[in-house]
Amino acid sequence: MKGFYSRKLHSLLGVIPLGFFILEHMITNFAAVEGGPQGFKDAVAFLNSLPLVLILEIFGIWLPLLYHAVYGLYIAFQAKPNNGRFRNERNLRYLLQRITGVLVLIFVVWHIYETRVQVALGHITHEQLGSVMHDIVTQPVYFTFYLIGVLSASFHFTNGLWSFLVSWGVTVGPRAQRVSSNICMGLFVIISIMFVWSLIVFRNVEFQASGEAMIQILRTVIG
Repeated sequence: MKGFYSRKLHSLLGVIPLGFFILEHMITNFAAVEGGPQGFKDAVAFLNSLPLVLILEIFGIWLPLLYHAVYGLYIAFQAKPNNGRFRNERNLRYLLQRITGVLVLIFVVWHIYETRVQVALGHITHEQLGSVMHDIVTQPVYFTFYLIGVLSASFHFTNGLWSFLVSWGVTVGPRAQRVSSNICMGLFVIISIMFVWSLIVFRNVEFQASGEAMIQILRTVIG
């Protein structure tokens, strides 16, 4: 019974609030596509201007993420895939959900270190995040790593959303589950395109120039 509720909580947190966090992250990054460096800066500034932003992050992101990640690893390493015997779509998605979960955890830890931790340590400012992303994605190895990371995150969320709808009794019956599967996989394609598009835009030299201009301003202010 305890394991049942633990899995239910894990499933719920993957959608609320972590699913919303992924969508928010996607929209913020896509601001770089729509508005260039200034659009991305404005989106980041808006998020940091929210009231009680630290409380929102702790209870809306970090604690749910910690539980979802730790229990997710337990589920992943307890899993017993049988794809060799039953090669169907559900078994493949079951396996990919576990693999992408581990990949996303590695990616998120690295991404947080490269961005959030560096801001907290005072090594960079929020205004320089666009330049930081430019420096990262212009390196082929890191670009590939980020590409795998965002695609894994997109699949893990959307496939997890489909599983959530099934396990919570929202979609009952083969037809409802088939329709929700098509919707979730369509959502996977949309989210993936928006994330990848953002990564490509971050490679634009405008983000490098924007970061260099900000550094020059800071040097001037400091004297």
